Amino acid sequence: MLPQPSSNLNERGTGSFLLTDADYRAQADVRYALRRFLHVSEENARAAGVTPQQHLLLLIVRGHPSYPAVTITEIAERLQVRHHSASLLVDRAVRRGPPLLRREQDATDRRRALVSLTPEGEAILEQVTVANRSVLTDVEHTLVNLRAPLAHSRDARNGGEAGDARGA
Repeated sequence: MLPQPSSNLNERGTGSFLLTDADYRAQADVRYALRRFLHVSEENARAAGVTPQQHLLLLIVRGHPSYPAVTITEIAERLQVRHHSASLLVDRAVRRGPPLLRREQDATDRRRALVSLTPEGEAILEQVTVANRSVLTDVEHTLVNLRAPLAHSRDARNGGEAGDARGA
C-alpha cells in the first residue's frame, strides 16, 4: 500500500514528501542494479538449458531452509503464486527429460509432496549460480554504497537523529 501524501506533511503543511534528487537517484540505482542482475541471471539460465522460471524454481527449492524436503506450499509462497500454479511448475520440472526435480510423497502426511533437486537440477543450478556471482557482487556493492545516502535522506525527513549536528 502506498503512503498518502497528506500523512507526511512538510514544514509548509503541504503533501510534499521532501524528496531530494538523492532519493530518486538511490531508488533508480537500486532498481537498475536489480534489473541488471535479473537480466544477466535470465541469460545465464537460458545458456544452461533451462528457462528463467525453471532456474528460479531450482534456486527456491535448493535455497529453502527445509531443503531437501520442500513442500509445494513453501514453493508457492517463495514464488508468490497460487499452490496450483506451483504444483504445475514442479510437475513440469519432474517430467522434463532429464528431470530437474524429484517429487515424493511425505511419509508422515500423505497429502503433502516433498520436493528436492535431482543431480541434473543440482548441476544446472550450480552452473547458473557460479555465472551469476560477479553480477551479484556488483549489486551488493551498489547497495552498500547507497546505505549512507539512504540513511541521511531518511534522517533528514525524520528531523535528524539525536547524534546529528543540530542536536549539539
